[in-house]
Amino acid sequence: MAHLDFEAPLVELEERIAALKALTEAGAPEAEDIDAQIRTLEAQADDLQRKLYADLDVWKKVELSRHPDRPYLRDYIGLLFEDFVELHGDRTFRDDPAIISGFARFGAEIVAVVGHQKGRTARDKAHRNFGMAHPEGYRKAVRVMKLAEQAGRPVLTFIDTPGAYPGLGAEERGQAEAIGQAIQVMSRLSVPVVSTVVGEGGSGGALAIGVANRVLMFEYATYSVITPEGCASILWRDGARGAEAAEQLRLLAHDAKALGVIDEVVPEPAGGAHRKPEVAAESLRKSIGRHLGEVNGLDGDALIEHRYQRFRALGTWR
Repeated sequence: MAHLDFEAPLVELEERIAALKALTEAGAPEAEDIDAQIRTLEAQADDLQRKLYADLDVWKKVELSRHPDRPYLRDYIGLLFEDFVELHGDRTFRDDPAIISGFARFGAEIVAVVGHQKGRTARDKAHRNFGMAHPEGYRKAVRVMKLAEQAGRPVLTFIDTPGAYPGLGAEERGQAEAIGQAIQVMSRLSVPVVSTVVGEGGSGGALAIGVANRVLMFEYATYSVITPEGCASILWRDGARGAEAAEQLRLLAHDAKALGVIDEVVPEPAGGAHRKPEVAAESLRKSIGRHLGEVNGLDGDALIEHRYQRFRALGTWR
């Protein structure tokens, strides 16, 4: 299991506990003594976990949003949905693996599922371009959203990207236009849309699939106009000052809630979603179900107006 630097003492304790449990399972003769050691170490681990995560600074929360073991969309598809059918390609250029899209069953309802996928292994990260979508990824997302609208199905999106890919090829194929088109289409969808920031929510690459009636955000996720490193590079010409920039960006979940950017902070299990993905997914299932239920009764015009008013109100100076 991968871990962040500040998690090292906790991981060390957990590895000791796992080693002792392996001894008892192997039938070690001093099983009772080992069980007592395990109970002591587990109590220490619980106490240490509470202390580690009780007062995290902004940068440590940014690191948690990028944790290498944090659940990605593929994980949530398996935990939240049934009968997922993936649709590929934008019908213009190619398929973009950085965006996953398709239809699935959420409870008793068929919904469209669209979101970023970062990739777990080195090869998969390269294949998924670290979750940074090309224009064809956003055009694929739009294609699936329009299909959902035709079928009268809600759209659920999952945001987890440092930002849209800024490479030369992406720019040549109209990255800005593709993002703008996605925002425009989402703003006019006549079906309910619920978006969740599950990890990183970076820049227009996040907003392109985030124009929703309800926007949710995991407790340790981040949502910002730019990555902290990118902000530091622009302001001070020094990307290494990302932690300093993160303090100024107000990119944490409670900031987004206070500013009205999101509608709910979804709680994570102690230590973050990567420690108990099933618990995090169940928490998200309840939140999505509740918000989807609240907007499902609105007709198409009311949904569009609701979405318009929601985003029109952002940035209001009181």
